[in-house]
Amino acid sequence: MAAGDGGDEVRVLQNLRGKIYDAKHLVPNKMRDFFCTINLDQEEVFRTQVVEKSLSPYFGEEFYFEIPRTFQWLSFYIYDKSVLQKDMRIGKVSIKKEDLCNYTGKENWFMLQPVDSNSEVQGKVHLELKLNELITDNGSVCQQLVVHIKECHGLPLINGQNCDPYATVSLVGPSRNDQKKTKVKKKTSNPQFNETFYFEVTRSSSYTKKSQFQVEEEDIEKLEVRVDLWNNGNLVQDIFLGEIKVPVKVLRNDSFQAWYLLQPRENGNKSSKTDDLGSLRLNICYTEDCVLPSEYYTSLRNLLLKSSDVQPISASAAYILSEVCRDKYDAVLPLVRLLLHHHKLVPFVAAVAELDLKDTQEANTIFRGNSLATRCVDEMMKIVGKHYLKVTLKPVIDEICESPKPCEIDPIKLREGDNVEINMENLRYYVDKVFREIVRSSISCPTLMCDVFYSLRHLAAKRFPNDPHVQYSAVSSFVFLRFFAVAVVSPHTFHLRPHHPDAQISRTLTLISKAIQTLGSWGSLTKSKLSSFKETFMCEFFKTFQEEKFTESVKKFLDDVSSTESKEPSGLSEPVHLKEGEMYKRAQGRTRIGKKNFKKRWFCLTSREFTYHKQQDKEAIFTIPIKNILAVEKLDESSFNKKNMFQVLHGEKPLYIQANNCVEASEWIEALCRVTRCNQNRLSFYHPSAFLNGNWLCCKATIENTVGCARCTADVPADTQIEIDGDRETERIYSLFTLNMSKLQKLEEACGSIAVYQGPRKEPDDYSNFTIEDSVATFHTLKQIIDVVEKLKESHEKYQKKRSSSAKYGSEENPIVGKVS
Repeated sequence: MAAGDGGDEVRVLQNLRGKIYDAKHLVPNKMRDFFCTINLDQEEVFRTQVVEKSLSPYFGEEFYFEIPRTFQWLSFYIYDKSVLQKDMRIGKVSIKKEDLCNYTGKENWFMLQPVDSNSEVQGKVHLELKLNELITDNGSVCQQLVVHIKECHGLPLINGQNCDPYATVSLVGPSRNDQKKTKVKKKTSNPQFNETFYFEVTRSSSYTKKSQFQVEEEDIEKLEVRVDLWNNGNLVQDIFLGEIKVPVKVLRNDSFQAWYLLQPRENGNKSSKTDDLGSLRLNICYTEDCVLPSEYYTSLRNLLLKSSDVQPISASAAYILSEVCRDKYDAVLPLVRLLLHHHKLVPFVAAVAELDLKDTQEANTIFRGNSLATRCVDEMMKIVGKHYLKVTLKPVIDEICESPKPCEIDPIKLREGDNVEINMENLRYYVDKVFREIVRSSISCPTLMCDVFYSLRHLAAKRFPNDPHVQYSAVSSFVFLRFFAVAVVSPHTFHLRPHHPDAQISRTLTLISKAIQTLGSWGSLTKSKLSSFKETFMCEFFKTFQEEKFTESVKKFLDDVSSTESKEPSGLSEPVHLKEGEMYKRAQGRTRIGKKNFKKRWFCLTSREFTYHKQQDKEAIFTIPIKNILAVEKLDESSFNKKNMFQVLHGEKPLYIQANNCVEASEWIEALCRVTRCNQNRLSFYHPSAFLNGNWLCCKATIENTVGCARCTADVPADTQIEIDGDRETERIYSLFTLNMSKLQKLEEACGSIAVYQGPRKEPDDYSNFTIEDSVATFHTLKQIIDVVEKLKESHEKYQKKRSSSAKYGSEENPIVGKVS
């Protein structure tokens, strides 16, 4: 199995990507500071920057992450930021998981709905329901309902902590409401109740008058079982967590057990003023891929990987994929990752770039559009350039964010008391420093990026042989405009900063980014171009940069990063920064249990070591060499009554860590597993729970260093710098081909028509927007694609049929099938 491929098991994987654009007409109707969050049920997994003093804030932030668990609702909350009090939720957009497909890939305005505690629910409850026949001592018959509430799973956090849940179980009818209550379970989101309650369903009747057990239809048609979950508030009001309702009539003389998703109250979230809250513009793309064992993808994978060898490139499977997808980005993301994983990206980018250049008439517009070539290079730089950005820009970005100097030079935006000359000096200082770091960084540029830049440079020079600058602008349009300048203005997106910068620092970074774009384009500009600046203040600022040394520095840097010569060994010996962020760790070597036992720390993972620090950029206070890590596994919530916990097993006691949400926990576990996969002494077994009070909570063993009681999870791919699952990407491409099968078939028909009739086209056809250079070669590839996709479709249908037949109603294999009224 190639590194990065999934293996022999069927996996169902979810991911979410999209963009939060802007909101408008928010209440209260005055200028406020707003931010937006993304929540899976009630768990926050993403937060935008704060937009200050606005009624219609523009966020403009993209998101992309894997979803590691089941969920019911995807929600977007708009908050009014408060300095002294708790941030106030203005409104929300909530979409059921099964409805996400209706919005995929589309830009939509959503009306904000009110945030009502009765509608904020998540989790599920496991019930067993049964109708019994009871015969009394005098021979009469009584019908009895038995409700066994077993457990709940995935209840929400309350104020950041596990809740104290209890349940009320009621039998409700037109003239009755019999209610019983479970015990309160302390500090858990997965309470185990295991309590049974009994209710009389119908009036007793004489057993001698009825030959068999019967239920009075008139009575039972109106009865229902209702289970409400609550958080025990002790001295304050109890908080509603969700409810389920089951009509008693569905039981008849039967009994069954099932998991039920908790639902909001029927009267929750009702308001006549929903239109007054404002609206939010979103682009959402949710995908759920069923990844089959690796051998199922051999034919499709091979067809895609040979794309760069197909002549012309427009007849290749990879190019056809981009043609039939409504949004090219849908195709680019999995395509680049797959080709990158199998070392086929550089020749493919060269081939599509050459096709792109055929349609470019002027040298000064080279690679400026959103073509397949430019999008592939953009995505490649994001994937392989993470470490390069960090070693080049992070120190200077940290200085700008932590010791900010005023840099505003726009006269309209100057504040009272600002000195524009001093601000210009400050901005010049920052721009000089960022520019200097960039032009000195060629030694750290990844080899793959250099190879791509080398191809682009020579293709541009070949296309425009009389333009001496075009070979440089071909490279600078990517490395300056689409890489460094974008990272400067959005450091949080590229993991250069842990949090969004405030408004003033964001403005400084924007001005620096504009300057870097211009300086990077210097080699292709003449001095007279300064007059073309839209902003007069930027024109004045750049007059101070008209020095030959800047042009020469850019030229030398572009020469270096577009060279195929090997780099100095010292450039490769530095540890690769893989991930960093704030989490909570449990103090080691202590016996006390409780909240104070967990401390916030800054964690950093490189290819050499895993460390934590009191604060970012401080000295490490604990270090684990990567070679010493024996396993990385999830930790049962029951160990410390905390969610999103995992453990790092090394030579000493396990290091217990709590991430901030499920997405973050999954990303850390995956990153740690990847970098340690090849360690020689990795464990085969581990303990899923902690060792507390003299025994392991999972297996009750009393010896602390005893062998684990559960097998370690399956190995994950070992590529630490480029985390790619080849089978996952191929499955995504299969899904895109399946979704666009009608377009493939139309394109196939079009190729057949062109091959037969070679005359001029008199009217536009359905395929007039497609690139068909060679109808015979394109037809041949299309036939292969359609055949391969049909075979894969049969394999998916067989799996789904097998999965459906093996899952019983209410069983553990299919845990959320219980229907609620």
